[in-house]
Amino acid sequence: MAAFVRGLIVVIGVLLMFGGLVLIVSGSALALPGLELVAVGAFLVVVIAIERQRYRSDATEGTNATRGPGGGEPADGALEPRFRPTAEVFIDPTSGRRMRVVVDPASGERRYVAEG
Repeated sequence: MAAFVRGLIVVIGVLLMFGGLVLIVSGSALALPGLELVAVGAFLVVVIAIERQRYRSDATEGTNATRGPGGGEPADGALEPRFRPTAEVFIDPTSGRRMRVVVDPASGERRYVAEG
């Protein structure tokens, strides 16, 4: 998802939460709809926070590098030696590519590498 779209969704979520808090504090009969606005806004912000962590390492995401095959690590980027392959394999629903999960045993950090 493009950074602009992510940012826009976060801004909308924050505005919904703020508007909901205003309704709640006003003490009127709109407190319940205000609570619903806060919940929807918080949901949007949390979804964006979780979405950013899927399929890409912090290093790849931080440099805003292009996605590799299947959305994982870049195809030309060698993994650091600290990562060990696991038995966990899945098919990336977007590309249809087979992905292998690799993990750093010391930190538990996981990365996803296209196979084949």
